[in-house]
Amino acid sequence: MHIGHEMRRLRAEHAALVTLSQMLMDLIAAPEPPRPTELASVRGMLRDTLIRHLKCEDWALYPRLKASGDAAIVGLATGFVDEMGHIAQDFEAYDHKWSADRIAADWPGFARETKAILDVLAIRIEREESDLYPVAEGVDLG
Repeated sequence: MHIGHEMRRLRAEHAALVTLSQMLMDLIAAPEPPRPTELASVRGMLRDTLIRHLKCEDWALYPRLKASGDAAIVGLATGFVDEMGHIAQDFEAYDHKWSADRIAADWPGFARETKAILDVLAIRIEREESDLYPVAEGVDLG
């Protein structure tokens, strides 16, 4: 079975995550917080897209790559999981930490932590797009 459909979906989610990240970066660039509903909307869309994306990778992509039987592909997939597998937990901790009240009380702290987590996400997306996805698209698990 070829995983082309899943790869198209994962790439589309990457594009959405980049767009949502930029929207959030634009919001945190302001000296004062935006309307809470605006910020909550962008954060919610980013969170939902990221969680869906990571679950698809964790449940579909990485297990398939690890089952490929190709030592190089198994090693690549294992390396990505080991190196970047914490992103979901880090994002969840960040998301729970920053309630609307806390954001209002510490806008500079929220902006700083948001930029840091979005930078980590951007690096992951870039590495997956350049190093992992091209390999995954060539895997035939039939």
